[in-house]
Amino acid sequence: MNETGTLEIEAAMVLDPLRADHQKVKKLFEQFEGATESEQKRHIVETALKALQEHAYVEEKVLYPAFEPVLDEGQLLAEAFEEHHVVHLLIAELKKMTPDDERFDAKFTVLAENVKHHIKEEEDEMFPQVEESDLDWSALAEKVTQAREHFSSKVARSGKQIGKAKKSKTSS
Repeated sequence: MNETGTLEIEAAMVLDPLRADHQKVKKLFEQFEGATESEQKRHIVETALKALQEHAYVEEKVLYPAFEPVLDEGQLLAEAFEEHHVVHLLIAELKKMTPDDERFDAKFTVLAENVKHHIKEEEDEMFPQVEESDLDWSALAEKVTQAREHFSSKVARSGKQIGKAKKSKTSS
């Protein structure tokens, strides 16, 4: 196999799970559009927010710093960080809400639109550039695995879920 083929296979170890994350949240966005029950919406949003937070954590802590030297355009990475910032703000707001809040659906829809735009830029612009680079994909794959494990253990320790903040205040 030629070196380019090897690079593509190694890059796929890192990028394919990211693409799978993208598909997962896009499917959740579609499910939300068809949801009618509050509990169903809460579950979909909670699942999507956790997936988005883990994905963003991996990108911000591991991948974006590794990608920076091989990207042709620094603006692409700057935009990606800003898009993550907006996502984090919307997530924080959604976590304080319940599906019965007047703007819950609208806020989640705005989040979905922002994330879909971000996914398109990553998959159409960023990933093709980094796939052809000679990054140490094996080491990067290991760091991604460690980052996902770290994020999962951090979430498990916090035990926070969407829509719980308001309910716990009233029940205390």
